[in-house]
Amino acid sequence: MDHRAFLVQDDAGLTRIFREVRTIAVLGAKAEAGEPAFYVPSYLKARGYRIFPVNPTRAGEEILGETVVATLADLPEPIDAIEVFRRPEYVPAHASEILRLPWKPTVVWLQLGIRHDAAAAQLARAGIRVVQDRCMMPEHRRLMAA
Repeated sequence: MDHRAFLVQDDAGLTRIFREVRTIAVLGAKAEAGEPAFYVPSYLKARGYRIFPVNPTRAGEEILGETVVATLADLPEPIDAIEVFRRPEYVPAHASEILRLPWKPTVVWLQLGIRHDAAAAQLARAGIRVVQDRCMMPEHRRLMAA
């Protein structure tokens, strides 16, 4: 299958993600209420998604009532989606980290303003759906509000 089929850009693909995903690792999670890396996962948690914060500078702390782990490899269980709140220049290293995991997420979601086409293609070639440069919160509100 052509890897481009895994690069999600349409409403049907986004809706499918929101319906299928139950667990979300938040790469770059923050504890400050005004930060998107806090309020977006907070919004998703309030809608029934299980949130797993990942941030090496906050490992061992709690964010949204969950213990922060340092790396994706430290997650206690396989995760459906990885939501990335990291600058584009860090995305290739995170893509490599994701591909080394003993399990594969079904989705990697790069938040609004975050895009790295080569890393996205690498993940898509591995059969992982990728969303780039979109925020989960307004997309969820728009598509799942009914």
